[in-house]
Amino acid sequence: MKAVIYCRVSTDKTEQETSLARQRAELEKLAKECGFDVIQVIAEQASGYEADRDGVLELLALCEEGAVDALLIQDETRLGRGHARMAVLHCLKKRGVKIYSASHRGEMPLSEADEMVLSIIAIVEEYQRKIHNAKIKRGMQRAIERGYRPERNLARRGENAGRDRIELPVEEIVRLRGRGLTFAEIAATLRSFGYAASKATVHRRYQEYMDEHERR
Repeated sequence: MKAVIYCRVSTDKTEQETSLARQRAELEKLAKECGFDVIQVIAEQASGYEADRDGVLELLALCEEGAVDALLIQDETRLGRGHARMAVLHCLKKRGVKIYSASHRGEMPLSEADEMVLSIIAIVEEYQRKIHNAKIKRGMQRAIERGYRPERNLARRGENAGRDRIELPVEEIVRLRGRGLTFAEIAATLRSFGYAASKATVHRRYQEYMDEHERR
């Protein structure tokens, strides 16, 4: 199993560097005992009440890439405190990443309260996804009612375009944006015609187009 070691202390005092080193040594020993292949060690000095820590964001990026099977921490408080801890736990659980702690000398169990909260979050997230999809469908209907004809404007219909290099019909993005569609709705429209379009990519191409026209 591929694992990431995550160490955290809450202050930037010099003496805390020793604590980080101790955490790392202990977790490297645990990884060896469990037979894990440690692909990265992340250490940071940051408040546990903040969810947008650089180290945590780096960890979650690795998880999203499917590069991590297990996370090794000293104890559950290293993940964070309060709402921040639950947010990180939720992200890890969604991606199937198992958590091992030095304090448990193995996989870290979740309390009944944590399991209940995570279940509620998952249910809410699922309903948010359904609402989001409904909004996209409604946006498409609005665009069609206003005269948009995707079968005429997207000539690459049915092609699996953009696998190696993402190529998007920028003028169509601009036109759909002008008709009031959100970037998420535009991305969904393009994907239905074979374009590998994400919301972020659509937004970036739109912004590049607008910046270029401003320079002209």
